[in-house]
Parts: sequence; structure tokens; C-alpha cells
Amino acid sequence: MSSDDHKSLEKRDISAEHSVDVDEDAVLANPLAGIPREQLLRDAEAFARERGLEDHVDVFRKGALVAQDPLAFDSLPELNEEEKAALRRERTHKWDQPKKLYFLVVLCSVAAAVQGMDETVINGANLFFPKQLHIDPTDPVNGSNNQWLLGLVNAAPYLCCAVLGCWLTNPLNNRLGRRGTIFFGATVCFLACIWQAVTNSWEHLFVARLFLGIGIGVNSGTVPVYAAETSPPEIRGALVMMWQTFTAFGIMLGFVADLAFYHVPDRSGIRGLNWRLMLSSAAVPALVVMSMVFFCPESPRWLLSKGRYRDAYQGFARFRYNDVQAARDLYYAHILLEEEKKLDRGAGFLDLFRVPRNRRAALASFILMFMQQFCGVNAIAYYSSTIFQQASFSDIDAILASWGFGMINFVFAFPAVWTIDLFGRRKLLLSTFPLMAACLLLTGFAFFIDSREPRIGVIALGIYLFTIFYSPGEGPVPFTYSAEAFPLLSRWCMDKSKLNWKPRDSS
Repeated sequence: MSSDDHKSLEKRDISAEHSVDVDEDAVLANPLAGIPREQLLRDAEAFARERGLEDHVDVFRKGALVAQDPLAFDSLPELNEEEKAALRRERTHKWDQPKKLYFLVVLCSVAAAVQGMDETVINGANLFFPKQLHIDPTDPVNGSNNQWLLGLVNAAPYLCCAVLGCWLTNPLNNRLGRRGTIFFGATVCFLACIWQAVTNSWEHLFVARLFLGIGIGVNSGTVPVYAAETSPPEIRGALVMMWQTFTAFGIMLGFVADLAFYHVPDRSGIRGLNWRLMLSSAAVPALVVMSMVFFCPESPRWLLSKGRYRDAYQGFARFRYNDVQAARDLYYAHILLEEEKKLDRGAGFLDLFRVPRNRRAALASFILMFMQQFCGVNAIAYYSSTIFQQASFSDIDAILASWGFGMINFVFAFPAVWTIDLFGRRKLLLSTFPLMAACLLLTGFAFFIDSREPRIGVIALGIYLFTIFYSPGEGPVPFTYSAEAFPLLSRWCMDKSKLNWKPRDSS
């Protein structure tokens, strides 16, 4: 290696070492910026040879040049017209993507629908099983205590998510990968849905729903990251947002199932067949996820974390139209990891709080995810039928009104798919939170209206308006933000020794 090359590498190392004191995020804006052209080409070639990609040296040289300045590809003589056309089209036609990427989007969407259905099938079932399982909140003697027990049964999945399900996400991802973890989560959801349908006591139903929380927690932490790691930057926010969009679709489907099975009579000695079918209906999309997941490639970035560079390159190639795009994304991801390691960003759990960059991302993500659950939407998702019933709706009209909530939640999530990458995550949150608060106040005070018809109208209006503002804001943004905010090392929590690499001396 020449003396100029040594000076170049030394300069980069010093910059990375002291960048925390200056502006460490600026270093990661593009770690390839400022590297001399010849040095960049040599580094890319050395990378390809060291990682068993000798037959792709030329394409990695091109990919490194594009990654260094993504907007200047038209001026690169190394690229042919086909490669330039592919790079040009990904900016002018950002929704024109390979079928394999859209198949993955469908998988992630169905996985989200599983969670949505699991949330709301219990909504209609709440009108039936409490009396059968002896936790009727309207009981004149034990009504108050029963209300707490009913709330415990309803909240069981999220209780398990908090204490176990979400904490299993990291070890399962490290061992099974994104696909294996999603399959595990979908399988648990499928079995738990069937389990709920055969219970005959509130304690048994509570335990079944606790296990449901394992599947929900694992998939809610994995699916958005899987989408983020495979999507091109131009539409990453929109594709990650599909998680919440189709969670809303699943919420709507849950109410459809409640309506479909409402009038099912008991048969062959089966008591409560209608609510049992409601709870088990969420097993259908879980089964679809189980059958689809292994037809999708593994996350290239997860493969990269395991040192499987050739597999990672092949994965990127299946999600991109041109090999140069795949090489660009793989090489850039690798360089970003190297820079994060130099900055000592850390990959362990404690580094979420020890490293300032990670701590800021964790704090923001914690607040957003907490507020998503605390903003009132879960009270509507789980109890809207009960709320409408207490507002003098009939049982069937209460479920129909709840279906209206689910439909609005789904329809109004779509504007965010196009606006999140246009206006950004912060503006969507700041513009919707105050309006959500006003709608909840309107709904709560409407119960003081004496006249039945105005009370029904105002309560429904408040819930529907709240949903309109929640759906494009606090609904989808937390999942998108949390999937993107953390550095790759913290996102993977991997064994960094597997990624130690230095450019080979090419002198």
C-alpha cells in the first residue's frame, strides 16, 4: 500500500475515533464521503475478495462509487446504460420494485393483520364469555371485582408482551433469523387462538391469552425491522408503515369476524360457540404467515451480521433490479457498521443507555411506543362494543359501530403511507396528538348528555374523529421510527467479532 493510502486510512481512523467529540452523527451521514476515488476502488475490491465475492469484484467497485455519491451515477463512466437506467428509475418510479419485495410486503402485512385480529375478536366476544365464565361485570354482587378480572383477561397478551414476549425478540432473532422468528411468532399465535376457543374458565382463557402475547410480542418487534432492512430508502418509511396499516386492517377483520359469528347458535353440547369461533378466527391469517414466510429471502442485513456476505449479496440482489444496486446497499451497510464500531456505539442492551446516540433513540422510541398504547386507542379496540352498548346501542349495533371504528382506522392509515416520507415522522405526530386529545375529551363528556340520540351521536363522532387522527399519526409512526432510529449494531445486538475486517494491503 502506498504512503498516500496509509495517510488516507489513518485520516479516516482518526476522524472516526474523535468524531464523538465533534458530531458523530455527521460521520455516519455518509462514511464514504471524501475518500479518494482510487482508494475507494481498492477498498471495494479488497472487501469483495476478503468476503468470498471474487466473482463480483467489478460490480462492487461500481457499487462503492454509487454509494459514495448516490446522485452522481450519471457521470460515472464505469456504469453502462442498463445500470444507469436502473438507478435512475429507482428515483423516478420509486414504487416500481421486484415482485419478491412486494411478496415480502404482503407477508409483513398479513403478519400485522394477525395482531389486529387478535386485538379485536375479543371485543365482540366480551359481550358473551364473561357471563359464561362467571366474570360478568354487570353482576350486582361481584360486578366490581369481575370488571377487574375481565380487564385482566383482555390485557393478558400485552401483559405477556411486556414481561416476556418482547424480550424474546433479540435472542430468537440472533438464533433463528428474521424468517424463523416470524414463523415462531405466527405458530404461537395460531396455537393460542385455537387454545382460547376451547377454554371453559376465565383462568384457562387468561393463560391462553398470555401465550398469545408471546407471539404478538415477538412479531411486533421483528416484522417492522425485517421490512426496514429489506426496503430501498426511497420507500422504506412507507413499507415499514404497512405494519400499522394492516394491523388496522386486521382490527377491521376482527370486527367482521365478530359480526359473522354473532348469531351462531350453540351446537352438540358446545356452549358459547359464537364467541369461541370469534376468538379462533384469528388463527387463519397466522396460518397464512406460517405458509408464506420461508418463500421470502432472509434479511440481507441479518445475514451480514452473521458474516454470510455471499448470502447477503444474493438476498439484496433478489430485492433489487440490478446487481449494482445490490452491491451498493451491501457495501454501504458494511461500511456503516465499521464506522459505528469505531465510534464505540456498542451492541449490547446496556449500550442502549451508555452510548448517547443510542440513549436518545431509545428514549424517543420508548416514549412513542408507550404513548401509542396509552393514548386511548386500546380502550376502543378492546371495549368499543361495550362502550357503545353502555351508550344504549343494541349488541349487534354496538358491534356494527365498532366495525366502523375498524374501517376508519384502516382507511385513514393510507394517507400516511404517502406522507410519512414526504413530511417526516415528527410532523405527523405533532399535527395529530392535540386533535386526538380533543376527540377523547369530547367522547368522555358525551356520556353526561341525558338524551339518548344526541349521546349516541356525539360518542360515535368522538371515537371516529379520534381514529381519523390516530391512524396516520401515532398509529403507524412509532413502529417506523423504532425500526429506523437505532444504529445497525444496536439493532442487531450481535457478536462484533464476526465483522472485524480491514482492507487488505493491495500494494
